[in-house]
Amino acid sequence: MLIGIRPINDFAFKKTFGSPENKLALISLLNAILGLPKPIIDVTIENPYNLQDFKDDKLSILDIKAIDQAGAIYDVEMQLSFFSGLIQRIVFYGCEIYSDQLRSGDDYSLLKPAFSICLLDGVLWNDSKKVHHAFRFTDLESGRTLNDTLEIHTIELGRYDLQEKDLATASMLDCWLYWLLRAHEYEPDELLKLFPQEAIRQATHTITQIAQVTEDKAMYDSREKAIRDQQWALNASRKEGVIEGEIKGKNEGRIEGEIKMIRMIQEILNLPVSTDADFDGKKIGGTSVTNG
Repeated sequence: MLIGIRPINDFAFKKTFGSPENKLALISLLNAILGLPKPIIDVTIENPYNLQDFKDDKLSILDIKAIDQAGAIYDVEMQLSFFSGLIQRIVFYGCEIYSDQLRSGDDYSLLKPAFSICLLDGVLWNDSKKVHHAFRFTDLESGRTLNDTLEIHTIELGRYDLQEKDLATASMLDCWLYWLLRAHEYEPDELLKLFPQEAIRQATHTITQIAQVTEDKAMYDSREKAIRDQQWALNASRKEGVIEGEIKGKNEGRIEGEIKMIRMIQEILNLPVSTDADFDGKKIGGTSVTNG
């Protein structure tokens, strides 16, 4: 029987990578994405998964925050919806993660590196073919980078197209991304054979458990419904905006044409030609003219 649990579902993602007993999976995912000179050995999860938070509908932010053995901070989130200002939001939260380390009177030298990671179920930049973007503070002329400060990483799952036959020689990041996107299409035993790595096996056991535990499955289904409803609302809003824009454009075009006709008649009759200010606030064809 297929697992049927999508790891990118926010509930499944939080339980898989935000549970303290699954630290190995989170550490592996972080190391695969960041490729740090010194790999992460251990982390403390600051906002661990708690089923009660989902039940009470208090978990509005579904990211995973962790601190490694050297004090560096990691924030990982799965973003399923795209909306205006998403890039600015990603940057804003990254800056918050970095700045929230200090309290009044603290020394700036105490700041530790912060890594903000956003996995997106879709495509963020249409003019790029890269799946993974890593943003750092870098001087364009000298190439000098402000290391050990803030890094922002985006993973566009919508661009990922690796096939199962390529997994034997794939990087650990490729393995994780394939697992995130396709794990629900496999039976548990098949997935465990496909990914012998202990970290991914740990993650596989977690989503298999979600499929079997009635309480977890009910919460997963609830979140799936919420995701569908949110996407429907966003799509409906976009369509409504397009229709309103088309209507506005047609009205503006009609008004502009009628104003030109009025001015042409005025010129033929040798009358003073009306300015934009003369039309401001007036109604033409039942529609008020607004300039500016």
